[in-house]
Amino acid sequence: MPKPRLLLFSDLDGTLLDHDSYDWSPAKPALKKLAASNIPVVLNSSKTAGEIRAVREQLGNTAPFIVENGAAVIVPANCFGPGPEQVQSFGASRDEVLALLKECRAGGFQFRSFADMSPSELAGHSKLSESEAELAKDRAGTEPLLWEGDEDSLARFRQKLDEHNCRLVQGGRFLHAMGTFDKADGVRFLLGKYRELFVQERLIAIALGDSPNDQHMLEAADIAVIVRGVHSESVSLPSQSRAIRSIKAGPAGWNECVLNLLIEYSY
Repeated sequence: MPKPRLLLFSDLDGTLLDHDSYDWSPAKPALKKLAASNIPVVLNSSKTAGEIRAVREQLGNTAPFIVENGAAVIVPANCFGPGPEQVQSFGASRDEVLALLKECRAGGFQFRSFADMSPSELAGHSKLSESEAELAKDRAGTEPLLWEGDEDSLARFRQKLDEHNCRLVQGGRFLHAMGTFDKADGVRFLLGKYRELFVQERLIAIALGDSPNDQHMLEAADIAVIVRGVHSESVSLPSQSRAIRSIKAGPAGWNECVLNLLIEYSY
């Protein structure tokens, strides 16, 4: 029986990238083996398109990518056949989210979002450089924020967003106000594309993440890898998928789990 074709979907911060330093070098052995085996690594992050493009360049990654927790999928030119780069968007725009946040602030809710911060302030909160913070502020469909109120008001804030078909998701470092889309929307869209491309082959989707905003992505995959991190204990093991928890944290855990799966599937 021929070995299946593998497809990886990976979160970045705290998963493939170290939570504090953003270093990915511990994952180099697995990334090298994935590239040699022509296994796509689809980056699926709360980061913006500009931020992910910069990471893709460092990694030498040419696969499609999913931005801002599923706000959009960006398919590179000629990826699934001849044609220019394509953008598939999901859910509310950032302008709609910002309008709702303005209404919330007028109602007394206390928070500070990326739109309120200068690049230097954001750099201080995130350990990004100021130029990287500029990329992080250029958003399409989500708005990260730091909560400055108490837990009771946070619960009311979540309810307010829910009443307007938006929601609040805990990321590795910030809360993210966004529409009703999530990381799994992009996963399902791209799985459809890859299944059309490899129609005669068995395709196994592997997803790797470390925080609650990865939950739906992990559930949409055949194999879910929960990478040990700051919020990883809050991630539930998907019942409908095979699930693995890494022993090591961040990119070292990512590397260990991916290498083991590659061996298991004879790569």
